[in-house]
Amino acid sequence: MLGTNPIGVVLLSTDLAASRKFYADALQLTVIEESDDAVTYSSGNTRLTVTASTTGSKDEQTKASWQVDDLRAELDWLKTRGISPEDYDTDELKTVDGIADRGTVWSAWITDPDGNALGIEQAK
Repeated sequence: MLGTNPIGVVLLSTDLAASRKFYADALQLTVIEESDDAVTYSSGNTRLTVTASTTGSKDEQTKASWQVDDLRAELDWLKTRGISPEDYDTDELKTVDGIADRGTVWSAWITDPDGNALGIEQAK
């Protein structure tokens, strides 16, 4: 389902095989290019490239975000794939059943095997 929505980003991975299982198998994004150094997937009309890295990303902030029409349906589908949204309970961000009310959007986050935070948003 996420593969029909726009995304454009390059992410770092210390284990391309684990990343490929997550993006191609679990999220069902289509592989459009692949080498020993990177895998590129299509998502909607955009591309997501995951490149090999010895260090990965040290930043915990959201790296990319899909814009979807039905956040709950996306999260329900992800759960069937073994992926649950992250839960947050801080002064800045609180989720209920994995979803945060951020004013103009409902937001949820999942993480890939390298800890890259990926947002999923639905406009209100």
